Amino acid sequence: MFDGTFNAAARRRTGALVVLALGFALAAPAKADEVPRSWREYPGFEWDYGADLPSDYQTSAEFVVGRLMYPDGGSRHCPFGRGGDWRRGGTAWAVDYPRGDRTFAQLLRRLSSVDARAVEQPVNLDDGDDVFNWPFLLVGLPGCWQLTDGQVQKLREYLLRGGFLVCDSFYGSYEWAGFERGMRRIFPDRAIVDIPDDHPIFHVVYDLTERPQVPTWQHLPLGFRDDGMEPRWRGVLDDDGRILVMVAFNNDLGDGWQRADEPAYPQDRANLAIRLGLNFAVYALTH
Repeated sequence: MFDGTFNAAARRRTGALVVLALGFALAAPAKADEVPRSWREYPGFEWDYGADLPSDYQTSAEFVVGRLMYPDGGSRHCPFGRGGDWRRGGTAWAVDYPRGDRTFAQLLRRLSSVDARAVEQPVNLDDGDDVFNWPFLLVGLPGCWQLTDGQVQKLREYLLRGGFLVCDSFYGSYEWAGFERGMRRIFPDRAIVDIPDDHPIFHVVYDLTERPQVPTWQHLPLGFRDDGMEPRWRGVLDDDGRILVMVAFNNDLGDGWQRADEPAYPQDRANLAIRLGLNFAVYALTH
């Protein structure tokens, strides 16, 4: 069983962070004693928008983009619910997966010296202690999550031990209500707060005081759905002020990554999504 914190070990091994032309020397965070689950692939939520499997997908690396799997309760709870077995993919958790995740990993490789694995890691909280092997997790459409009591407890423990969760790709008051219900179960005693412009997470690599909305592809040219027109950057903090959960509300970073080369997608917003992703990864590894 994992008996320390992810980031304490990362800081010990990393030492001083050296930045040269956006290059970073980052060490692998501590791992659980349990052998990590091997990589596997599931159908994405957007079935018509797949991703090629990189030739080096079996090559290990120090940083892995984790993708949180979750039950969504079907269409009764989620406007995007399709029903079916969430453990087999194709449901709400797989939005922007796997293409967005793989694009993000390639961007980390291209724009920094972060040793990122070419493929993502789907993480099921029911797989024993496996989540503790993956210190950085993305979750899409979190307004849809319907975690079991056991999954809530596991995710709380993961975050308090140094794990980092990015919540992305959700818009409007209805989806926010679903997200907030889930987050209140995970942290009933911790507030969801607005992250101030001067917070290190917006400046650890790129200075990003200005953060206009990262739009969702399906709703261009507006770029948002329902009443989700105002981008909000929120979070849940630990007792020392470290961000445990980064909340990109009324934004779609995943679309910004995977659509960055498409002329119809606003290039300035794609660039913002890329820079935010790099900041989030480096913050997670150094704080």
